[in-house]
Amino acid sequence: MTTTLAQSPVSAPARSRPRRRRRGPSAYAVLVALAALAGIMLIPFAVVVFNALKTPAEYTANGPLAPPEGLHLEGIRDFWERVGFGHVLLNSLLISGSVAVLAVLLSVLNAYALGIGRIKGRMWVLVLLLMANTLPQESLVYPLYYLANQLGLYDTRVSVIIVFTVIQSAFGTYLLSSVMSAFPRPLLDAARIDGANRWQILWRVVVPVVRPTLVVMLVFFFIWTWNEFLIPLIFLISNDNQTVSVALGVLQGQRLMDATMSSAAALLGLLPTVVFYLIFQRTLSRGLTAGAIKE
Repeated sequence: MTTTLAQSPVSAPARSRPRRRRRGPSAYAVLVALAALAGIMLIPFAVVVFNALKTPAEYTANGPLAPPEGLHLEGIRDFWERVGFGHVLLNSLLISGSVAVLAVLLSVLNAYALGIGRIKGRMWVLVLLLMANTLPQESLVYPLYYLANQLGLYDTRVSVIIVFTVIQSAFGTYLLSSVMSAFPRPLLDAARIDGANRWQILWRVVVPVVRPTLVVMLVFFFIWTWNEFLIPLIFLISNDNQTVSVALGVLQGQRLMDATMSSAAALLGLLPTVVFYLIFQRTLSRGLTAGAIKE
């Protein structure tokens, strides 16, 4: 007698689906607070945009906080023509971009020697770099002016590029040396076993790992150099070499601008850095949140 065993079908294991966390009231309260804070921070920028698009008569009649009644670009056009803003903008882009790239490159080379090479007196070098970052620029102006004058570099963009490259690389070296001192030694040993020399280890092993940190430094160095005023004001006295910040300061000091043109000048000086930040915003966020060294 043949007995047939009825087998119950074996159900496939249910796939675990990731459960979405429900946001509680506290999370929504934080979002509302952050949105309100962002709105408050955008108020000065909105006021600048409003006033840059007004006529002087409209500014006088309605005040600085009222939105513009139309799209008036006379203030922007007048400021652009008065200072030759296209040439001034090119000067700032050239100086800030050169300083950002050269300072990052110099920081990589210095930090590689300090963090991985472990040269003698490493701690004293880092202390000197830290002290250099605390010096006010006012104390450096006269020695730098005298040195640039003796070398024939005064009133040239090269002098400002050299000065800010050294200043920014001091901070970059201090930051990168701490990152590279924690670099995984097995990666370096494996590269040496494969026959890589020190130069190949730097560019093929170390730099790809610390690239997020380098991008963050590049963005910060560009913005910091763009906003510098004192040293460019003293070193770049001719109109052909002036930067955006110097051109704004000189015109406002000469009282050649009304309120609408001042707002137009501030808007034109701010937009390039905003655009630069937006271009690198995603990369900058990854560099700030991701670990530079992965064990």
